[in-house]
Amino acid sequence: MYYKAAVNTPFNRSILTYESELELKKGDLVYAPLGKRKEKACILEVDASEELDKSKIKKITEKYELDGFLIPEELSYLQWVSKYYHYPLGQLIFDILPKPLKRPRNVEFLEGTESGSEFILTSDQQTVWESVAPKLNGFDKLLIHGVTGSGKSIVYLKAIQEKINEGSVLYLLPEINLTPQFINFFKEHLKIKIFTYNSTVSNSEKLSLWNILKEGHENVLIIGVRSSVFLPIKNLSLVIVDEEHDSSFKQDDRCPYNARDIAIKKAHQYDVPIILGSATPSIETFYKYKSTDNYLPMRNRANKSELPNIKLISTRDDSNNNEIWPFIDETIKLIRERILKNEQVLIFVNRLGFASFVQCKSCGNEYHCPNCSTVLKYYKKRNSLQCQFCDYSEVFPEECDKCGNMKLLQMGYGTEKLEEVLRKIFPEVTMTRFDRDNVKTMTKLEGILNDFHAKKYQLLIGTQMLSKGHNFESVNCVVILGVDNQLNFPDFRSSERVYQLVTQVSGRSGRYSNEGEVIIQTMNPENELFEHIKNHSFDEFYEKELELRDICNFPPFTNLVIIHLTSKFQNIVTSESIKLKQFCESVAKHFSEVDIQGPRPAIIEKRANKFTWSLLLRSKNINDLHNLVSSIQDNLNWHYSISVKVDIDPQNIL
Repeated sequence: MYYKAAVNTPFNRSILTYESELELKKGDLVYAPLGKRKEKACILEVDASEELDKSKIKKITEKYELDGFLIPEELSYLQWVSKYYHYPLGQLIFDILPKPLKRPRNVEFLEGTESGSEFILTSDQQTVWESVAPKLNGFDKLLIHGVTGSGKSIVYLKAIQEKINEGSVLYLLPEINLTPQFINFFKEHLKIKIFTYNSTVSNSEKLSLWNILKEGHENVLIIGVRSSVFLPIKNLSLVIVDEEHDSSFKQDDRCPYNARDIAIKKAHQYDVPIILGSATPSIETFYKYKSTDNYLPMRNRANKSELPNIKLISTRDDSNNNEIWPFIDETIKLIRERILKNEQVLIFVNRLGFASFVQCKSCGNEYHCPNCSTVLKYYKKRNSLQCQFCDYSEVFPEECDKCGNMKLLQMGYGTEKLEEVLRKIFPEVTMTRFDRDNVKTMTKLEGILNDFHAKKYQLLIGTQMLSKGHNFESVNCVVILGVDNQLNFPDFRSSERVYQLVTQVSGRSGRYSNEGEVIIQTMNPENELFEHIKNHSFDEFYEKELELRDICNFPPFTNLVIIHLTSKFQNIVTSESIKLKQFCESVAKHFSEVDIQGPRPAIIEKRANKFTWSLLLRSKNINDLHNLVSSIQDNLNWHYSISVKVDIDPQNIL
């Protein structure tokens, strides 16, 4: 028999033909000859083509150790994902499969108690639940747009309770740091097995979990990050995507899928409902749902507390105290007032480290990464300059290596700098950092959160790890720094991202009080965006942003594709990018209104000694874009050093 197989290789888009004396069926995993080696492969179909040159066809003689791990429904789903994102199917399959082990240990699960008391729903929750309940039979897409603290989790819980007797539930979160609190919440109210799936789960545990889910003998709740969307849940009954707007759902490396979007496809394939939720939905999602009866708003906080008061503090005044920089006197005064009330305060800046870069005061020399086209960040605790894109680091210099001057200025700031300044101002106050630099294990993450809930710390200084989902009882003040850089970032989504980030961070304040306050330090307090944030007026922001997107021809009014070319040779990536542009222009006449932008270097052109250039394709017709990408893949041959990445629906365009 002859078979088409998806092989773990980019060659021929991974689809190759083999013969075998084994009895093989769709979904079987095997070892297939590829050149002088054997590579993992998945059987797709019997190939009965009479055009086969049988003298050149190699033979499959051996099955792969994980044969049986792909259920038929999942293979069909993966074929769709591969086609939509133009990513080789064989590579996709073996990207997501766990690695085989001879003796995997059983996965650890958490057992719910069902001991929690029944919730009395607020009027908002009751209204939304009455809309959700009738739509839980078969495929349907629902968007819960609830302000921070509105109790969206209660509605999710009700939906899980309704569906868990029919099958397993997949609950997607954008980041691992949100997992502990949701596990504790659902443990209190569900008497079922709860599994987590993220980067802290060992390969051994992943193997065990895959075995449990593909058999489908019991109904469980899976709480996981984006890769959980590929778990083979045979008896799936419901999918929930919390914080649907979050860019962490988009994978950057390998197949650049968006877990939110392919979760919708998964729900459709299994004919089950999917609930999306967010306090700040993405513009695209909001646009799709706003005018439908599947848009479910929750305008009020669950415990009747008011949304926090937003206070803008201008940082233009040069007379501020340099000893407390980057804080302003007024900000420190407000923090001190909260500390004296024995309240807790969150300090937010979306940057790590002590200084953004180092510069010689005499000659202006800056310290750059030799492998990437970016400056090095300064980490004071380690006394090192480090690259944020590769592993390069060097000891902080005692003098300028260009002119010998010993005065090296530390420019900009991050969480480490804020911590040092606050410890000098408030030496008696307990504080810690909540960022990737200080929190490197799940144990440390849970420890800091538990200690903060137990009021062992009064100040918590962190990055966007703080911004979503956390429910802190004693936090009535949030301080936000550094948003101006993000607001001025040259990306059409910059305003949307700042709105989402500031709104989410602000939502940690005043959840159990009407004295919630948010302090935003900015050079541009007159920016209209801050008015929308102050007024908690998502609808006004949304309408204004849609107007701009329509004028500028950006999503949701058009579709985008970016093609990235990468090579270790700058001249090659430049010439190949021009070749790509010329090809697109030559065939564009066959596609309606495809706009071609570029090519141009990526905003960080050189990363880890490789150069990247990009071409942006834009059209109102997504099928035209798919066909154009297919034409590129079918007709262009690249220099051996070139790697090509197709990014459908990109989240970042630079």
